[in-house]
Amino acid sequence: MSNFFKRQLASVIEWTNQQSNTLLFKYPSDNDEIKNASKLIVGPGQGVILVYEGTVTDTLPQSGIYNLDTDNHPFITTLLKLRTAFESEHKLKIYFFRTSENTDQNWGTATPIKYVDPVYKFPVALGANGNFSFHLSDPARFFTNISGLSNLYTTAQARALLQSRISQLMAAQLATGQFSYQQIDAQLNPISNTLREALQPEFENLGLTLSDFRINGTVFDKATQDRINSIADITAESQAAAAGGLNYVELEKLKALRDAARNPNGLAATGISLGAGMALGKIFADHQEQEANDPVARLQKLKQLLNEGIITQEEFDAKKKEWLDKL
Repeated sequence: MSNFFKRQLASVIEWTNQQSNTLLFKYPSDNDEIKNASKLIVGPGQGVILVYEGTVTDTLPQSGIYNLDTDNHPFITTLLKLRTAFESEHKLKIYFFRTSENTDQNWGTATPIKYVDPVYKFPVALGANGNFSFHLSDPARFFTNISGLSNLYTTAQARALLQSRISQLMAAQLATGQFSYQQIDAQLNPISNTLREALQPEFENLGLTLSDFRINGTVFDKATQDRINSIADITAESQAAAAGGLNYVELEKLKALRDAARNPNGLAATGISLGAGMALGKIFADHQEQEANDPVARLQKLKQLLNEGIITQEEFDAKKKEWLDKL
């Protein structure tokens, strides 16, 4: 009997040890009854959800002190009329929620985002990471659709839930945005802004508002990096060939002949070397015909091929002597 009356004494209901990593917290109660003359204290950055007999009946989003036996709050007044004697047969669960911003929530793609590079037409697998901020804007919707009757719901749980939405929409944005791998880093801010707009309805459906969203960095998987390096090598070699007065096909032909001539396990080195020399002579003969009046330019291009390792020092010296003898 003493325990029964103890439960009915006046008490203060408040969330005194609020943690920044807690989004929603059920006030602990053995029997979910309102005691006589109880005071509900809602602190700054807090709100309260009142769940009466399993249904969200009201929310108190503003901080303040609510006297549960006298306040002229519609639901509280109705509830008080239902009380019988000291003990109410009607149960009320009280959930505190965090109204403050949940800032600097880190996110990262669990698996690479895959799309086709719009310029080079090869598959890209991209990982990304960043941070975002959000707050609980529709506590009743969040409670009904997400947290349910859980006694505790953390920001980490919300972050894990939201990350899947981020990856899906980012993949769609990269696929439709026509960004080549070369443009990604320069376009992080515009992509972030576009994703924030696309994510906002997803957050609102959960009862949340996305306050800020950023992409801090990206990383390609190894296969994509290998493709990028291959493109970079071809571009550099094409530029070197152009500087030497050759096109890329001619450059590759000379490199193949050179490599074959240096391979002691292949065909007869002498014959291959002779073939390489003949091919080299033909290519340069064509360029000589075009630039017969510019021997200095020819020598500069010949030196470029030596620097690139396409011809040997002996080949360079022989060709140089040949040209100088004709001057």
